[in-house]
Amino acid sequence: MNNILTSLVSSSIARFGADREAFAYLESPDSELVRYTWGEISESVKSIAGALLRAGISEGDAVSVFAPNMGDTLLVELACYSLRAVPVSIYPTSSHSQVEYIVKDSKSTVICVGAQRQYDVFREVQSECGDVRLILAMSEKIEIEPTDNISVRLSAILSTEASDSEIEEMNRRTAVAAEDDVATLLYTSGTTGEPKGTILPHSCFNAQLEFHKSRLVSLSESDTSLCFLPLSHIFEKAWTYFCLWRGVHVTVNSDTKAISAALLRVRPTCMCAVPRFWEKAYMAVQEKFASMPAMRRRIFKAALQVGFRRNLEYVRLNRKVPFYLALKYKLYDKLVYSKIRRAIGFDNPNILPTAGAPLGDSIVEFFRALGIPIVIGYGLSETTATVTCYPYEDYKIGTVGTVIDGVSVKIGEGGEVLVKGPTVMRGYYNKEKQTEEAFTEDGWFKTGDAGCLQPDGSLVLTERIKDLFKTSNGKYIAPQAIESRLGGDPYIEQVAVIGDRRKYVTAIVIPAFEALKRYARKHRIKYRNLDDLICNSDIRDMMERRIERLQSGLAAFEKIKKFTLLPKEFTIESGEITNTLKLCRPVIANHYSKEIEAMYR
Repeated sequence: MNNILTSLVSSSIARFGADREAFAYLESPDSELVRYTWGEISESVKSIAGALLRAGISEGDAVSVFAPNMGDTLLVELACYSLRAVPVSIYPTSSHSQVEYIVKDSKSTVICVGAQRQYDVFREVQSECGDVRLILAMSEKIEIEPTDNISVRLSAILSTEASDSEIEEMNRRTAVAAEDDVATLLYTSGTTGEPKGTILPHSCFNAQLEFHKSRLVSLSESDTSLCFLPLSHIFEKAWTYFCLWRGVHVTVNSDTKAISAALLRVRPTCMCAVPRFWEKAYMAVQEKFASMPAMRRRIFKAALQVGFRRNLEYVRLNRKVPFYLALKYKLYDKLVYSKIRRAIGFDNPNILPTAGAPLGDSIVEFFRALGIPIVIGYGLSETTATVTCYPYEDYKIGTVGTVIDGVSVKIGEGGEVLVKGPTVMRGYYNKEKQTEEAFTEDGWFKTGDAGCLQPDGSLVLTERIKDLFKTSNGKYIAPQAIESRLGGDPYIEQVAVIGDRRKYVTAIVIPAFEALKRYARKHRIKYRNLDDLICNSDIRDMMERRIERLQSGLAAFEKIKKFTLLPKEFTIESGEITNTLKLCRPVIANHYSKEIEAMYR
């Protein structure tokens, strides 16, 4: 047995000792941290494994985990690995139909629910999921219904020691674990059609963790990571296991809406995030800058220029920093950069991986100038996360970095990015046709992303191929590129670009309402409600000017000609965005067909 995840607990105890704290759980910013040492994790994993054995879990059986981020999620997954069982992550925001589909498709016999919402959702679809024999209630706050005779509280399981025979069976299974065992099924969010279960064997994780070990050499046991994205997301899942394996302490954050407070509480040195996090952080700093007195604004601008020169023109290119520039940077670090970093929660940031969608170049440069090392990367569930990422030096802004060692990338027909390597999935569960369609005849995985390779090996992504559309004038439009430009504006929260087979490009824009309200107060614009505010002619004129300015440099046919402001955000619950926060364009087009048609009259 040489599976990293299967042996993670025992190898960590051997390396760090049973008393070493591995991770902590933060339910809310003001709650007590629940701490887990490797020794406690080992005992908990045995207890959970014993309960799963009593529930009849066989090797290769699926265990669904339907929960927000919790420390117990990691315990359950580690218990599954010890039994050669397959944990199946379900996003905590998933709908009834998604939960029913995933539980049935994976043939799960056990489901772990993290909070009341997840319990209630599953109970409503339970009659359709006849294979489920055990519901594991992970929170004490869950109110179990009187008619529910298959639910057991995790606390009761953790207080029960596994029997000698159960431990013997766990040890037997662990000893015969193989690289081609399925580690997990990760279901895509289903923007087009039903979700697909990505089959990731342990060999994928073994390779990916080893590749990252050789790439991310700055990480050490003195680092701390904040687990912020859902553990059902391959990005966070792979990153968190990499941190635990390398001895980086992890704090699992449950309340995603309170991420700012969690950052100030934990003050991590590393954390993976999606671009929207950085866009909001950028807006917050810009708003603070706009309210500064003139003298402080001048100091801030001067500091940015120095930070840009030092970090991007010298350090990035591995060039020696001139003495006086280094001196200025040290001064501004004390006066400006360190204060901004501290205000966000990154006192001493080491590496901050970011992926999942495009992030504006100016935002990357801004934070890099402040000494906040955003590392842009690219990957998919089907590739066990990372395909490319920024190297420490000689990274190129505007790219998604260079290909990590052990993985191969080439550009195929139509500019599609193709990937091959030991981190690529085995296929889609129960979907032979889709699996066949996902690969070329010679075995390259078709990512669905368009891009090009630079002479230095950096990858530039241009668009999701399925998102590309053609106007009625025959011009191809890459909506994500336009949406990314607009996404960094402090007055824009969300934007969906429209124009497939239309005469010109339009957009549905969701304003950043708090920023818009402040603008209205400053300019004495009166309104009764949000509908009234977004219909105000002064507000529309201001937004139009900003959108036009943000599109500078685009070809005329690419530019948004008309836009509609909406008084409410796109939500997961409405199906307008996926669990991974990607736009579900068909749903948006359907929900706002009247508004869209009005822009083409």
